[in-house]
Amino acid sequence: TPVVLPGPAAGELAAAVGAAVDNVRKHAGERARAWILVEDEPEAVTVSIRDDGPGFAPGRLGEAEQAGRLGVSQSIRGRLLDLGGTAELYSVPGEGVEVELRVPRKGS
Repeated sequence: TPVVLPGPAAGELAAAVGAAVDNVRKHAGERARAWILVEDEPEAVTVSIRDDGPGFAPGRLGEAEQAGRLGVSQSIRGRLLDLGGTAELYSVPGEGVEVELRVPRKGS
């Protein structure tokens, strides 16, 4: 079933999903698998990208940002913030990463 969002919001959400999948390719390892779930809710569209790679340590994203590597903060979080949405990343070393992207329907 199609999930309908206005063109600009759909484009930015798709770009953020692409950036998250690129991160799986770059950081999770050759054998890692990824799953994408789309939830079409009345108030928002939520996309979750989960992988079974090595994950990352707490504080790692902040360290990367301070070192000038802005992929997550700009390519993922920045896109969603511009739409009034959110991008949350969860990871436990050894247990992969989950990225949850949420775009509100109102205002998008």
